[in-house]
Amino acid sequence: MKIAIPMEIRPDENRVALDPESCRKLIQLGAEVALEAGAGARAFFPDQAYQEAGVTLTADAAKLLGEADFIAKVNAPLPRADGSHEAELMRPGAILLASLFPTRNLDAVARLAARGITAFSTDCIPRTTRAQAMDTLSSQANIVGYKGVLLGAAALPKYFPMLMTAAGTTLQAKVFVIGCGVAGLQAIATAKRLGAAVSATDVRPEVKEQIESVGGKYVGIELNQSAQAGGGYAAELSPEDKARQAGMLANHCALVDMVITTALIGGVVAPRLIDEGIVRSMRPGSVLVDLGADGGGNCTLSRLGETVTVGGVTLLAPLNLPATVPFHASMMFSRNLLNFITAFWNKPEASFRLDWDDELLKGCCVTRDGQVVHGPTLKAIQA
Repeated sequence: MKIAIPMEIRPDENRVALDPESCRKLIQLGAEVALEAGAGARAFFPDQAYQEAGVTLTADAAKLLGEADFIAKVNAPLPRADGSHEAELMRPGAILLASLFPTRNLDAVARLAARGITAFSTDCIPRTTRAQAMDTLSSQANIVGYKGVLLGAAALPKYFPMLMTAAGTTLQAKVFVIGCGVAGLQAIATAKRLGAAVSATDVRPEVKEQIESVGGKYVGIELNQSAQAGGGYAAELSPEDKARQAGMLANHCALVDMVITTALIGGVVAPRLIDEGIVRSMRPGSVLVDLGADGGGNCTLSRLGETVTVGGVTLLAPLNLPATVPFHASMMFSRNLLNFITAFWNKPEASFRLDWDDELLKGCCVTRDGQVVHGPTLKAIQA
């Protein structure tokens, strides 16, 4: 089987889908691995490291994609500068593995289906114990939570820790984290390590123990109905619960120095939790870091990818934060892909085994046999 690793062409992307070590392991399993020259450079994996692992280099991206049986990517296929489209350069019948976020990239999904590509999206992998080692959402969300706190700390006109000096004592900053999935829990832990007093909330009350385990104080409301969507994801609240939650958020945001939002519905769509009224109630000099920006933003005033100031409050809405830590982000992403590939590897034939009786494989398949087979994506296309 020929596995191809093209260079990511998204402008703000620095990651590469497979690092040299993962390529080495695939080659040992009998795969032929080819890399577009320079694809790992922005993640600080030089071409030489890939060559030493046994990878073939090529400068012709179109040929690379057209001859591959299996393509490993970070992002969904995109239009190229020469007017072609990555999806349409792939060989009909080829397999694509990437973090497609299919409901956000409907055009790419439609092109993949029309091309006859069997496409798997790592962000759609069912969240089971078996799939944890393949979960790119979690591995990259860890970076989002960590880096988001660092960006917020740099923008805050205060220290995070309490410091006792000859000039007097500075009180520790107060940080409030909204949404406590992987990114939120990492944000709590990072802010705590930097010395802040951290409180946090989540619509799933069972997360309380996890918040406390990383040093946060749980703040929440009693829900009238469950907000658990299964698989560790949060569901949208009822109108009544949403109103009560908004009141709680308004009261708590006014008391802290920094608000960090990481809330996503189903791991994809960012609910609007913070409105202009809440922002204007915050202390002058305080900071809001909207880590839901990739899903559309948790704050109604966020400008995606920008930093703005409203009423003395600094609003950050950074996009694609994993790409700002490209070495480790690529390393972890690569391990996730390697674990997925090897879980379905046919050793005697050195090929990827399409076992459609396997719930994990079926759950993350987006396109197959010329059709869109991922339920939520198909609904989004039809809508």
